[in-house]
Amino acid sequence: MSTEFQLSKRRLVTGAALSLLGGALVSPFAHAAGFPDKPLRIVVPFGAGGVADLTARTVAQHMSQTLGQPVVIDNKPGAGGVVASDLVAKAAPDGYTLLLMSNASAVSAGLFKSLPYDTLRDFAPVSVLGTFDIAIVVPANSPFKSLPEMLAFARANPGKLNIGSINIGSSQHLTAELFKSQAAIDVQIVPFNGTPAVVTALRGGQVDAAVEILSPVLPQIQAKALRVLAVTSAQRSPALPDAPTAKESGLPDLLASSWNALAAPAKTPAPVIARLNQAAVAALQNPEVRQKLQALNVQAQPGTPEQASQLLASEVKRWGDVIVRAKIEKQ
Repeated sequence: MSTEFQLSKRRLVTGAALSLLGGALVSPFAHAAGFPDKPLRIVVPFGAGGVADLTARTVAQHMSQTLGQPVVIDNKPGAGGVVASDLVAKAAPDGYTLLLMSNASAVSAGLFKSLPYDTLRDFAPVSVLGTFDIAIVVPANSPFKSLPEMLAFARANPGKLNIGSINIGSSQHLTAELFKSQAAIDVQIVPFNGTPAVVTALRGGQVDAAVEILSPVLPQIQAKALRVLAVTSAQRSPALPDAPTAKESGLPDLLASSWNALAAPAKTPAPVIARLNQAAVAALQNPEVRQKLQALNVQAQPGTPEQASQLLASEVKRWGDVIVRAKIEKQ
């Protein structure tokens, strides 16, 4: 075999190897260049018609215009969001299957003994979508006209005050536990199976106060059946500008808001995440979208994937600590 033939053969083999290596290195980015070329799906861990579902639908509609492909909502309620999260965690990391994350995503990491996925490692956050206020409310005939008044009563009468919330482990329930620890008060937290039951208990005098997401109780507040003592967000709610924050009422560390975010499976190529983020941010900056979200009492919060990742990590730690301090049994 001639030396020239051997050199030629060696060049062909080397060239083929480099070609294969180059293809392996650029394939995710080459794939991202044509993204998306088919419909996308956002898996929502809640039933249709709720605030989270309507937030996802509002944002998805505008994202579809930006991406040039339909963005379909797939409701998968139940099991504290575990079913929906597991479905997305195990989906192909190509950007076509997304998860609507929420406080429940962070809470589940500390509430369940084990999960079929890792909340921090198995998802690639895309962007926070919005936040919505949590409020401390009392019935209209309550003797408490302010949060300091209620705190003064609780401290003078340990164990006498009852605070309602929805089910154990919910954002509302854990915010009530956070309120109890931050205020250093001895109160009974009474869980109910949903907001209507909480409102009925409040108006019937079975509980003295409740911690609830503002949106579903706002009609009761506007009808003057309930009164807000404080919201637990960093700023006053645009829907109730006269209602003070917990910080303004003497509890500077009582900060809690519910939130939603978009996430893709881990290992989704960075250019795909960037494209999805661009579409989500464009939606959240659109005046019509912002107006629709505001009608749901959701404050649009466009941001970077890094900011969404930081929020998720901080919320997992924070609510995990609350669960431990409150001695809530893991499910």
